[in-house]
Amino acid sequence: MKVIDSHNLTKNFLRTQVLDHLTFSIEENKITGLIGRNGAGKTTLLKLIAGLIRPSAGDIQVFSENPFNNLNISLNSVFIDDQMSFPPALQLSDILKEAARFYPNWDDPLAKRLFDYFSLDSKGYHHRLSKGKISTFNSILGIASRCPLTIFDEPTTGMDEGVRKDFYRALLKDYISHPRTILISSHHLDEIEELLEDILFLHEGKKLLQVQASSLKEYAIGIKGPKETIQKVTAGNETLFKKTSGMNTIYAVVKNSSGTLVQEAQNAGLEVLPVRSSDLFVYLTSKTKGGIDDVFTES
Repeated sequence: MKVIDSHNLTKNFLRTQVLDHLTFSIEENKITGLIGRNGAGKTTLLKLIAGLIRPSAGDIQVFSENPFNNLNISLNSVFIDDQMSFPPALQLSDILKEAARFYPNWDDPLAKRLFDYFSLDSKGYHHRLSKGKISTFNSILGIASRCPLTIFDEPTTGMDEGVRKDFYRALLKDYISHPRTILISSHHLDEIEELLEDILFLHEGKKLLQVQASSLKEYAIGIKGPKETIQKVTAGNETLFKKTSGMNTIYAVVKNSSGTLVQEAQNAGLEVLPVRSSDLFVYLTSKTKGGIDDVFTES
């Protein structure tokens, strides 16, 4: 079943087009990573899914309904980001109580165990927490709500490394026990790659790529060797990145369109190297094939 179904989704803010005719769908009970550089349109898309803003054109359906200002969508989804605000008079324990009243699937014992584990003060106030503690508390709300659609927009902002690892571990364990559709936006693919089942890449408001996480490692390969040999082997394949590393030696990242490129490169005596997913993401969204090095190359 499609939990989210988008067709030609477009969003403009004044004269700026943030999302450009975006078409995609997300199936139920999967963890999907929404990946893109800052300004790619990730937050805008998530707010459209959560029903917080209207599209300028196109269509988006969540649970087969228009999500904007929809109480049913609000009851069955939660949107977690670092901009969440709560009445300043409420203590953290009061916020948890109100969340328990609102979300039908709320797990109060889990919320309290996470609250204690991360050393939060029940008498504290949300607006007085540090940035990392705010993200931690918000993430507890996202996990314990157990909403059929759970959305995290850059959820680990301000968290230290240990807390980030604990959060991802807690999210995965609870997802395994209680499957639901989870969207996580991030521009740090390395941190969340092991969690993900699907990946949706956004670039400049458009869908650049949507793939299963397991197939991403085979999407492109790195090849190193003599320039002439690499040019011959990669002819007809899209080169995503290329860098000179010697007098006649280059390193190239090439899209593995045929599925036989690895064998062809090895047969030609070239060194074949894996490409990290986070590096692939950079190569796919770079304006040049040589990355930052091209800035220092005179025309």
